[in-house]
Amino acid sequence: MKIIELILDEEQEESGIDAISIVESPAIESDFVALNSQEIKLAEVDKEKKILLGALLIPNKPIYRNGNEGDYYIFFSKDTIMKASQMYLKNGYQNNSTLEHKEALNGLTLVESWIVEDKVHDKSRKYGLDVPVGTWMGAVKVNNEDIWQEYVKTNKVKGFSIEGYFADKMERPKESIKEDMSEDDRLLNEIKNILTNEKE
Repeated sequence: MKIIELILDEEQEESGIDAISIVESPAIESDFVALNSQEIKLAEVDKEKKILLGALLIPNKPIYRNGNEGDYYIFFSKDTIMKASQMYLKNGYQNNSTLEHKEALNGLTLVESWIVEDKVHDKSRKYGLDVPVGTWMGAVKVNNEDIWQEYVKTNKVKGFSIEGYFADKMERPKESIKEDMSEDDRLLNEIKNILTNEKE
């Protein structure tokens, strides 16, 4: 199966990420955390913070795709993720969001954005997330009551997915991507290979 690295084509104006989608099944297989803690404000208990925190892109994470050319994987390098995160903010796209990559949403804003530099001491660990160095993390404030009630509180959406335009860099050798896979990914791959071989 082909494995393709996606990169930013900095000469193409439309290259990069232009929206963050909240989805039920994030391709990066990392769910967000809904922050619901209470705050004391003006002697009253404030309502929920309504912030979603999670990984936006994980470096070298194989992301399965099925297109006109068949099945393949894509991945993003740490360098591409760093550039994409910076371009997203530079272009002022903090308010661009969609639901399941279909419906544009109002009232969602990226309020925090960072690249994990220290796996052990990163803020993401405080919320129980275990992501590698180079991961683009984000916190999205949900100021849309309908989305919060109907999709977030009911767990209809569980993570982030990015939308954008990238160029293909090259096909990556299968052996090198296996080094970056988690144990779960390796087991799933082995099961897929066994099932595929049984069908033939």
